[in-house]
Amino acid sequence: MVFDYYHRLNSRQKQIYRQSDRVATIALSEPAMVRDSIAALPAALERNDRAAVQRLCAEIVRHIAQQLRAPPVRVTVLSARPNNSWGELHGLYEPAEGRTPAHITVWMRTAKRRQVVAFRTFLRTVLHELCHHLDFEHFRFHDSFHTEGFYKRESSLFYALTGNSPEPEQQELNL
Repeated sequence: MVFDYYHRLNSRQKQIYRQSDRVATIALSEPAMVRDSIAALPAALERNDRAAVQRLCAEIVRHIAQQLRAPPVRVTVLSARPNNSWGELHGLYEPAEGRTPAHITVWMRTAKRRQVVAFRTFLRTVLHELCHHLDFEHFRFHDSFHTEGFYKRESSLFYALTGNSPEPEQQELNL
């Protein structure tokens, strides 16, 4: 399945899109290495402890990148999400450029109500941005598109790291 924007891509981008779509999982050798950090994340979010949330996210991202032998990526956690006429920005990935390392930025509060983002949503946002990094640095794609495979990779990481199994309808998608 391709998303609508696929038809606006040039031939090289379509090739990258199809490559990305074929990769459905990210296998970690030691997902348990980050379970303590993940277990501590909900309480840090509830305390509105931005520094602790940033430290925990950086640990999670560092361990995953190391396991996959991907270059490190900096993580910044900011307070309220920016918003505009296009909506709220949940996370942002900036690829490495020259001497500037790759960088993930996520926001821990909603834009309008300033409420702390729910744990599962927040963790998925971190993993989503990390998947962009892995597209470039682990899979060596020349771009990172939101493909069905991309979302499957994000889900595979989430379930591996949380120790949960996907809902039955999601299990069917990950066959």
